[in-house]
Amino acid sequence: MFSYARHAQAIFLAFIPRNTRRLSKTCGIKQCSSFEASTFSRSLSPKPIMGSLPALDEPLQYPLARRDESVIDDYHGVLVSDPYRWLEDPDADEVKDFIEKQVKLTESVLSKCDTREKLHEKVTTLFDHPRYTTPFKRGNKYFYFHNTGLQAQNVLYVQESLDGEAEILLDPNGLSEDGTVSLNTCAVSEDGIYLAYGLSSSGSDWVTIKVLRVDNKIVESDTLLWVKFSGISWTHDNKGFFYSRYPAPNREEEGIDAGTETNANLNHELYYHLLGTDQAEDILCWRDPENPKYMFGAEVTDDGKYILLYIDESCEVVNKVYYCNISTLPKGLESFRETNNLLPFVKLIDKFEARYHAIANDDTEFTFLTNKDSPKYKLVRVDLNEPTAWTEILKESDKDVLESAIAVNGNQVLVSYLRDVKYVLQIRDLKTGSLLHTVPIDIGSVDEISARREESTVFIRFTSFLTPGIIYQCNLETKFPELKVFREIVVPKFDRTEFNVNQVFVTSKDGTKIPMFIVAKKNISLDGSHPCLLYGYGGFNVNLTPSFSVSRIVLTRHLGAVFCVANIRGGGEYGEEWHKAGSLAKKQNCFDDFISAAEYLVSFGYTQPSKLCIEGGSNGGLLVAACINQRPDLFGCALAHVGVMDMLRFHKFTIGHAWTSDYGCSDKEEEFHWLIKYSPLHNVRRPWELSADKPSQYPSTMLLTADHDDRVVPLHTLKLLSTMQYVLCTSLEKSPQTNPIIGRIECKAGHGAGRPTQKMIDEVADRYSFMAKMLGASWID
Repeated sequence: MFSYARHAQAIFLAFIPRNTRRLSKTCGIKQCSSFEASTFSRSLSPKPIMGSLPALDEPLQYPLARRDESVIDDYHGVLVSDPYRWLEDPDADEVKDFIEKQVKLTESVLSKCDTREKLHEKVTTLFDHPRYTTPFKRGNKYFYFHNTGLQAQNVLYVQESLDGEAEILLDPNGLSEDGTVSLNTCAVSEDGIYLAYGLSSSGSDWVTIKVLRVDNKIVESDTLLWVKFSGISWTHDNKGFFYSRYPAPNREEEGIDAGTETNANLNHELYYHLLGTDQAEDILCWRDPENPKYMFGAEVTDDGKYILLYIDESCEVVNKVYYCNISTLPKGLESFRETNNLLPFVKLIDKFEARYHAIANDDTEFTFLTNKDSPKYKLVRVDLNEPTAWTEILKESDKDVLESAIAVNGNQVLVSYLRDVKYVLQIRDLKTGSLLHTVPIDIGSVDEISARREESTVFIRFTSFLTPGIIYQCNLETKFPELKVFREIVVPKFDRTEFNVNQVFVTSKDGTKIPMFIVAKKNISLDGSHPCLLYGYGGFNVNLTPSFSVSRIVLTRHLGAVFCVANIRGGGEYGEEWHKAGSLAKKQNCFDDFISAAEYLVSFGYTQPSKLCIEGGSNGGLLVAACINQRPDLFGCALAHVGVMDMLRFHKFTIGHAWTSDYGCSDKEEEFHWLIKYSPLHNVRRPWELSADKPSQYPSTMLLTADHDDRVVPLHTLKLLSTMQYVLCTSLEKSPQTNPIIGRIECKAGHGAGRPTQKMIDEVADRYSFMAKMLGASWID
């Protein structure tokens, strides 16, 4: 979901070829285990004000949405009404009319947000700076992505050497007038002659794969449709590549606008495409019709001999691993076009009990990164000729999570650990696991590594809350490897010395210590007067580790805001145990952690409820919606992006069935009772009726979605929006709910990936000007 991964484990990392890893974002500058009085001046906090301050001069006139009271479901003897079921049909005229009225309502509110234009101007100015990814090598050429500043999409460049002249290889900005066609994935053939790339339209997860020649930039005729949750992995003879797709839709569905449909994604298949042939001739390598929810990803090993098949059933951090020695196929892969047989895969791991990812192999001897009996991960080795004999190479750490491992420089491995939500890099011996070097990096994030086993040069991209980005180059052949700055990303008129970053550990409801980063202007007074934005995710083993953000720097500088990231349970910051502590029957821990983080910010004087905004996307959108249901008095504003809001029906739409590993499923009685307790759609209550002695209302709320979001389909947001407006507002003649409840519905956009720069800036200006208006924040020049 919002990290743009984990919601379909078969999604491979966009733009990054094999042996180049884009890591989960992380960062941090200053750590402390307790509050440091020397960091900020502190004074007594005023008495908290409940809820948000009335920000609009007159009550909103909400459009009335039809309620169909006849729609009632029986869940294990419990009757649950679903009066807005009709909002699940994106093609219905009534739904389109509903959306149009909500868009007009939202614009009427945003037009009164006086910081909107200033935010738009400042964010645009700061966003207009050159950005780069780490370079990677194929054949005798180097490739990297670059954005000059305000280009809608990043552009792929190629150069003969690191100091040679770079040429544009593929510019997605010329593929659509509005920048909504984006590059979803790509891979260069081993000889550097061909580029296979996947294009996505309007942010949809659906991808069309094309091929071009690197030397003359000519696009070949190859066109592969209905690709989804797929990587691209070339065979070393450079004749073709493996990819994954779903069956083409039925003939009556062929006219659908791909990305707006809601039907479940089932029967994933693995194919091999030979260059210059029609997709109809592609070789079906693997499928499993008896398990329609399985998802398949393929990876060719560094020596080109094996194809590894990774099988996932859900987002649980487990998989199966099969292999096929393609170098010993009597007549090669092409022979399978005539036989219609699947590839002869051998089952190495055939149980969903742990996650395995191959790091390297020497013929039949494979090294894997795994969480088998090691929730913080370790490195193990196995010989395919003795598949039951596994050897531990690098033991699980007591405290640190082994984030990644990449074979480099022959028989070395670059490992990345996560230690209290900050990165530690080491060079170890691939054979023994022994430590060779610790790579010195600042406290912060390593969000991208480009390295190959046959290369001695490694590229590492570093970022932090106050570091836009530094790409380091490291030569591992030297006796004492050092990081040298290869490129540095500079944001104009940004002075990091104006700000301070602090890490604190918040005590949650059950006593668990929850790390939280706090970013603010230096030497602020802790008197509860500051607008505050608290961000969270807490799910799917995703590490929500901080990174540089132009928009949040603008909030801190020009609205005087304090920005915070809470690393709540459900993520992977402390390994699989941390993840499981916030999933399934323990999902409530996520909400308790986030609420405790908010209470900490209030009690220590960073803010007060009327000035506190919470934000999250996808699973984080669920987090925000659940928290305003449970503690509406604690927040002044809420921004919930593309959230999973109907916890009883999410598994019925697109890839939602894969999320049952984190949430459970209402089809099972025990799990239904977990879900109904916190499902945002089913727990909207009038707070003034629940606590007469503490009159309160819901915070000002903006629910955000997009019409081509086929990950968390828009119906989740639409149903919650209509429910909140009805229960809190339109069902009463004079409702105490004066704080607005609005929805921002983006057109030609999806779950977040591939969104053009202008759309991102527009949304930032809209949501944060709404936040500023609702929290009473004034603009500071």
